[in-house]
Amino acid sequence: MIEILVLYYSQGGSTAEMARTIAHGVEEIDGVQARLRTVPPISTVCDATQPVVPESGAPYALHSDLDECAGLILGSPTHFGNMAAALKHFIDGSGNLWMSGALINKPAAVFTSTASIHGGQESTLLSMLLPLLHHGMLLMGLPYSEASLHKTTTGGTPYGASRLNSDNKAPLDEDEKNLCLALGRRVAENAIKLEVG
Repeated sequence: MIEILVLYYSQGGSTAEMARTIAHGVEEIDGVQARLRTVPPISTVCDATQPVVPESGAPYALHSDLDECAGLILGSPTHFGNMAAALKHFIDGSGNLWMSGALINKPAAVFTSTASIHGGQESTLLSMLLPLLHHGMLLMGLPYSEASLHKTTTGGTPYGASRLNSDNKAPLDEDEKNLCLALGRRVAENAIKLEVG
């Protein structure tokens, strides 16, 4: 059984919902399991620390999760057209993995959620892809063979899954859900091919 790390940061729950849906897509592929992890928020107080285990939701990620995974799907809310600082802080601390080449040739993909139609979905996805390129990962997007890419009016791009959720309470719409599932399946399928090949 190989594992795909679905690593995300979420404030209002929208990105977390996407992560859970993507994890379901991963697990639709035989022989693949999703490892769902999050990162703690960044403190504005230097001596503040987060507990080792969050009060609810996915456990906090360790850099060993990246090393142990056969693939990575990275998610963040859109913060001014960029990934959230908490996720960037975690990725910025992965220099040892970069030095050892631990992530080279592993498949990777990204996803985001935004509260406004022009909130920078695609630039956020691109900002998350940059460190994955530096790690030598094999980037997966969503091909236009996914019918929901042609129908969606809220989220979904060839760069990765995305969604528009202006009130943080609405569930994923059908197209957003389909694209999240497809992204999970795509990374899982390619991770298996790479393991066998």
